[in-house]
Amino acid sequence: QKTYPDSVCLQYPLHRLLNSHCFCLLKNGMGLIIFFLCAYVPKTEAAHCKWAEVLKDLERIKTSKDIDVSLYTANADEDVKCQQLVIGCFLLETEVINQECRIKNCSKKQDVLNILKNGNETYAQNKLTSTKSKKCKECEEYEEKNFTEFVQNFVKVIQRDCK
Repeated sequence: QKTYPDSVCLQYPLHRLLNSHCFCLLKNGMGLIIFFLCAYVPKTEAAHCKWAEVLKDLERIKTSKDIDVSLYTANADEDVKCQQLVIGCFLLETEVINQECRIKNCSKKQDVLNILKNGNETYAQNKLTSTKSKKCKECEEYEEKNFTEFVQNFVKVIQRDCK
């Protein structure tokens, strides 16, 4: 009988691997459940809100006392078809906050810059798939509101986009 040394060389390490402690768990039902749960967890982690970093920075700046501006503020309940345009307006108005921070050297300057950087990146990625409805308003058509109301509405709009 002819032996095949290559096949024997591959079978032994494979046998050792399958009988190792890691793969012993796969022989019973509980091990399989744990294996599939571990395989699923990274997918749910990757599906978190794409605006998470912007939301964190908005939470940091919302209590700022040295930012005092009136900003065009979209309503949080604008038509879903206008969502991307509304977010774009919030980012444009965040540029105004950035200018204000540079002039007054406000304490939250870095957080505002982070909102712009992360917000613009996420916005650019989503812009390709968005469509604009004819009934969407231009940024300047929204009512001017104070900084606190602006941040609250920005947070609501982003949270709606995360769902």
